[in-house]
Amino acid sequence: MQPAPTVTPVPGFHAVVPAGGAGTRLWPLSRAGRPKFLLDLTGSGRTLLQATVDRLLPLTGPGNVLVVTGTRHAAAVAEQLPGLGPDNVLAEPSPRDSMAAIGLAAAVLLERHGADVVLGSFAADHVITGTEVFEATVREAVEAARAGYVVTVGIEATEPSTAFGYVRGGAPLGVAGAPSARHVAGFAEKPDAQTAAAYLATGEYSWNGGMFVVRAAVLLDHLAAQLPALHDGLRRIAAAWDTPERDARLADTWPGLTKIAIDHAIAEPVAAAGGVAVVPGGFGWDDVGDFASLGGLLDAAGGDATLGDATTVLRLDAEGSVVVAGGRTVSVVGVPDAVVVDTPDAVLVTTRAHAQQVKGAVDAWRARGRDDLL
Repeated sequence: MQPAPTVTPVPGFHAVVPAGGAGTRLWPLSRAGRPKFLLDLTGSGRTLLQATVDRLLPLTGPGNVLVVTGTRHAAAVAEQLPGLGPDNVLAEPSPRDSMAAIGLAAAVLLERHGADVVLGSFAADHVITGTEVFEATVREAVEAARAGYVVTVGIEATEPSTAFGYVRGGAPLGVAGAPSARHVAGFAEKPDAQTAAAYLATGEYSWNGGMFVVRAAVLLDHLAAQLPALHDGLRRIAAAWDTPERDARLADTWPGLTKIAIDHAIAEPVAAAGGVAVVPGGFGWDDVGDFASLGGLLDAAGGDATLGDATTVLRLDAEGSVVVAGGRTVSVVGVPDAVVVDTPDAVLVTTRAHAQQVKGAVDAWRARGRDDLL
């Protein structure tokens, strides 16, 4: 058996892993206190967060991965990633969306490493296959970022999905070291089915997987131009991050920060000005957004779409069903494409076709005051 090839870290490259959200479409498996990024949803023995960091470390080298998470989850993140070190877990007092999370990491990296540092932001709860293709894609993105662009990774669309936003590629970027990079002609929100099919027919669109690679200084300069108050607040917090003043700056500044996604704050307006590039990502990608997606992953892994102890699950005339086994015996009879999720305090029964509607159950239990279920 040939040894795995050694991957050389990219000089000056740091990975940022925003780890937030409750994964409400995967309820009751994913909860606010233990969201999907802390779970092993693939049966690999590694949680989604651990697998994300495993994938990034060869590109960054030790000590060059930052995880940005809420204070509620900081201890669990540190426990799952003991090699990360306390300085590389940035805990947010409250969620302020992706721009504040990524902007804080960029500002801290700038303080620690100077203006030449390049960061790549990769969600903690995605599943990626095709490691060598992923690594090559990131290396191209870093080269385009060094040329001054905000770079996104366009996921090769395998179907006209209505669950994802889209990126439209334009003319070739013409940057040495990034031969497949193109200018971004625009971003599109989640479309209807007809529009999604029209996008794919052009060959110009890819899924927006929410991955961004950019020099920290460039990102913060764009933020200063677009949202100066948010920029100034993040820089003020970052300047105090590695000092005894951190808690005070978080207390007096963080609650007032603008709550906005990086797509709206930076990607869309900067793309309109010609400052965003896209590198196509031909690797396998799944955001594990609902139980239909999870079922597809488990099917692809060669199983029968069962997560947990398959010996406790019986299917009769129930092709395509997805079962999360929680210890009790589960029998699915005559319900193709059923979804059954068994946990100690809650059971979900739905179908793959209704998987996107599970969030409605979370909202309904919240309205009934059952915060213990959330």
